[in-house]
Amino acid sequence: MAAVNAAAAAAAAAGAERPGGCTVIDRRFNLYAVELPKDPVTNQIRLGYGLTPESASYPGPLIEMIEGQCFAITLYNQVPVATLEALRTDPNHPVGVSLHTHGVKYTQMSDGTVHSNSFVPPGGSRTYIWYAQPRNTTTGAQGTAGYWWYHDHVGGGPHGTPGIASGLFGGVVVRRQGDPRPDRTYVLAFGDRQTINLRRSSEADTCDEQNPVPGPTCVVAKVGEKVEFLVIGIGNDMHTFHVHGHSWADTRTGVIDGSKQLVDSVPIIDNKTVGPGDTFGARVIAGESVGPGHWMLHCHMQFHSDLGMSTTFHVLDQNGAMTAHAGHAPANPVQAAPAGGGQDATAHGNHG
Repeated sequence: MAAVNAAAAAAAAAGAERPGGCTVIDRRFNLYAVELPKDPVTNQIRLGYGLTPESASYPGPLIEMIEGQCFAITLYNQVPVATLEALRTDPNHPVGVSLHTHGVKYTQMSDGTVHSNSFVPPGGSRTYIWYAQPRNTTTGAQGTAGYWWYHDHVGGGPHGTPGIASGLFGGVVVRRQGDPRPDRTYVLAFGDRQTINLRRSSEADTCDEQNPVPGPTCVVAKVGEKVEFLVIGIGNDMHTFHVHGHSWADTRTGVIDGSKQLVDSVPIIDNKTVGPGDTFGARVIAGESVGPGHWMLHCHMQFHSDLGMSTTFHVLDQNGAMTAHAGHAPANPVQAAPAGGGQDATAHGNHG
């Protein structure tokens, strides 16, 4: 009888880890928190999330879900103890990192906070369960489709402020069944020190003109491709997101789809404000009407852009070649990239 009770208790505990509605785990994958080379300009500590320790970056991999899906993400903390101790603002604060997400559903056991004891000490691991709850008109549930982000909530302090500032953050997209899909997705975090993805000026755009590989510091697409930007506000400052030559529909998906009355009511914009903790998506067609070229993408708070809060959206020609600019010769065709902005397909959680 004792064995039966123990088994029942264990089953109940396991069930408590899943939010209501998450009956089956649709995806299981690992995420690693690691230390990366220090910032080449400021010498600040840099950390990153990755699907493997070797692929860790900031931002971390894009995680894409469909409403109704439930993911189990196991976080491995490979950040050295000494590094995490150096980030602490209080010597009594626990040493560790975590995974905290916005937008989707989770129990307190997957909150990624100190007070819920849902963090990962150095060398340890923990599984977090996320549920992309679908819309339900009967219960009134609004669903979780949208543009969100995940981040550390423990590194250095109870809100994970030093952890986030070091690079422990990434994007989450939850799509509704039937939502239009982009050809590429780029996650752009607008943050303190007038940075985009914790970089500014030349560090924010490192595209190799001969071999432009899409990534956090190389925003590139072929003319005609559908490009999705997931914009995140981190830190303490207000910013605006603006991209030259392109505009988008200010809707949940960045695309207009519906009756003429609905279409006529949707504003088309090319500049949007983002504050700390905010996220939104923008969907553009690369080079639509304007053609290939090198389009500025920057914060439109003037002193922010003047201080280097700017990068470039490189739109390649039909052959995938970069056009000449600033005295440079045309480049070779861009490498083919999987959907999601050049990140490995598993970055979207689309694997078993």
